[in-house]
Amino acid sequence: MPLDDDTARTRLLDTAEDLFYARGVQSVGMDEIRGGSGVSLKRLYALYPAKEQLVEAYLGRRDLRWRGSLAAFVAAVDNPRDRVLAVFDWLGDWFREPGFRGCAWVNGYGELGATSAVVARLAREHKRAFAGQLAELVSAAGLPDALAPQLFLLAEGAMVSAAVLDDPGQADHARAAAAALVAAS
Repeated sequence: MPLDDDTARTRLLDTAEDLFYARGVQSVGMDEIRGGSGVSLKRLYALYPAKEQLVEAYLGRRDLRWRGSLAAFVAAVDNPRDRVLAVFDWLGDWFREPGFRGCAWVNGYGELGATSAVVARLAREHKRAFAGQLAELVSAAGLPDALAPQLFLLAEGAMVSAAVLDDPGQADHARAAAAALVAAS
C-alpha cells in the first residue's frame, strides 16, 4: 500500500533530520535519505524537488519543535524571573541529550550560509525568534530590555561551547552569569 503524502513527508523529514544533524547537510545524499526513510526516490523528488527544499523543511520543523519545547519548559516555572533562568536549565537538558551536536542553525549556517540564501535566512529567522522569546521573558519579569541581548549572547555562547567542547556544563556557567545579570538588574 503506497504511503500518503503526510506519512511520506514525515518519514523523509525524520530521516533527513537524523542524518543532517548528525553528519551535516553536504555529506548526506538524497539516495541515503531515500534508503533510510523507505520512500522511493521518485516520491522523494515529487515532495522535495531539490535538496534545499528538504533542508528548508527540516530546519523549519525543527525550529517549531525547538522553540515550542523551550516555551513549554519555561512556562512550567511560576516566578517570571526564574523563567528567565529556566532557559539555561532547558539548554542544559538539551546539551545532555544523546547525539547533541550543537545548534542546527549555526551548523547549517557554517556549512551552507555562504552559498544558500535559504539556509542563511532560516538561521537568521531562528536566532531572531529565539532572541524574541528571551526579550518576552525579560519583559514579563520586569527586567530592563537591555538584558535580553546579553542573555541571548550567553545562551548562544553556551550552545557553541557545549558542542565544540563536548561539555554540557557550559549551560551551568551561562546560567550563573545570567543569574548575576538578573540580580544586578
